[in-house]
Amino acid sequence: MNIHFISIGGSAMHNLALALKNSGNKISGSDDEIFEPSLGRLKEAGLLPNKFGWFPENISNKLDIIILGMHAKPDNPELLKAQELGLKIVSYPEFIYQQSLNKKRIVIGGSHGKTTITSMVMHVLSDMGADFDYMVGSKIKGFEVMVKLSDAPIIVLEGDEYLSSPIDRRPKFHWYKPHIAVLTGIAWDHINVFPTFDNYKQQFSKFINLIEPQGKLFYYDGDMVLKDLVLENTNNIQKVPYNLPQNETLDGVSYIVNENTKYPMQVFGNHNLTNIIAAKDICVEIGVDEDEFFRSIGSFDGASNRLELIALSDTNRVFKDFAHAPSKVLATVNAVSRQFKHKKLVVCFELHTYSSLNSKFISQYRGCLDEADEAAIYFNPHALQIKKLPPLTQKDVIDAFDSDKIDVFSDSRKLQDWVLKKHSLNTVFLFMSSGNFDGINLNEFAKKLV
Repeated sequence: MNIHFISIGGSAMHNLALALKNSGNKISGSDDEIFEPSLGRLKEAGLLPNKFGWFPENISNKLDIIILGMHAKPDNPELLKAQELGLKIVSYPEFIYQQSLNKKRIVIGGSHGKTTITSMVMHVLSDMGADFDYMVGSKIKGFEVMVKLSDAPIIVLEGDEYLSSPIDRRPKFHWYKPHIAVLTGIAWDHINVFPTFDNYKQQFSKFINLIEPQGKLFYYDGDMVLKDLVLENTNNIQKVPYNLPQNETLDGVSYIVNENTKYPMQVFGNHNLTNIIAAKDICVEIGVDEDEFFRSIGSFDGASNRLELIALSDTNRVFKDFAHAPSKVLATVNAVSRQFKHKKLVVCFELHTYSSLNSKFISQYRGCLDEADEAAIYFNPHALQIKKLPPLTQKDVIDAFDSDKIDVFSDSRKLQDWVLKKHSLNTVFLFMSSGNFDGINLNEFAKKLV
């Protein structure tokens, strides 16, 4: 097929473009800005646009299909030209669904943990030599791209609840209609498109209704909002709860205890151990032996940017994490604090998303950093301008977090100076952001902290 991507530089979009090129399709694309790692990967594949911008002259009847990314706007010149010509225009979740109509679809959704669980399932299935397709929201060790589409009988999909495209306002995970699904929990996010918690919850209720008849839903029953939503649902599916497994920590290593056998894990934290059980339920459902699952998952060391260890010495550790929503921040801080009880914990958290920078939402973070010994919060005033949000003050942030042990920065150089002054023996540093603290190379900076 001759396929054109409008907004090819996005994380999922550029991976889909690479996957489709690898399977023999002719690919073109455009974007007004592309950053690493998308830029380098597209360039290496010969897919990087010659110029940044939108060029309607590139849109013609020679194209079989247009894949439209969320970064584009409804008045995008290329989109308008494609609509004028009557070309087929789809979002990437719609395209993936169309390519998976004859597959068993496994979809992992929820406000947190979906990337990690998807990665865990992929890790184990790969270990078992299974033939499967996938789409995941992070780079995974052992997988060249984040999307694979082939003739495999199974597809494993991360089910994101954000919108599909500028002209398709339904959540991405409403497209996939799974045979096997996981829901990890519901914690209000994306307030720019789901302005109330009830509106956000409705998206998960609709997702449950879209599970195929006689399908199966595994859900975390420690989340009462989710549990109530599942139990009141009348869809003709099996509903199976999961929860935190029996576990113990010895010498900094977490073990899952299953039928009197202890299995060592490389990941840690109650949220990750619970994620492992969701991944186990999926894998056992499609034929993986339970003991083989636990032995395989023991070599899983996490998805990129998910509690990723980026520097290590005899006394110090530095982690980075994608956590940005309140539930994710709380779970990550608590996991690190409890895993390293005898070390000082220094946390840096960036307010970067629309929700986290919104004064109406920011109080949702109250208490999230309480288990840190010292904490810094960073935000870039320019991000507020781009998102057309009112200014934030340091007092606004401190009041919202309701903590007397946080410092607030809006200059990344001052933040780095603050962190360097916290350097001492027996310290764990945790950086959390869906951005990059205004250009800090965390992998390089972390070397100064160990």
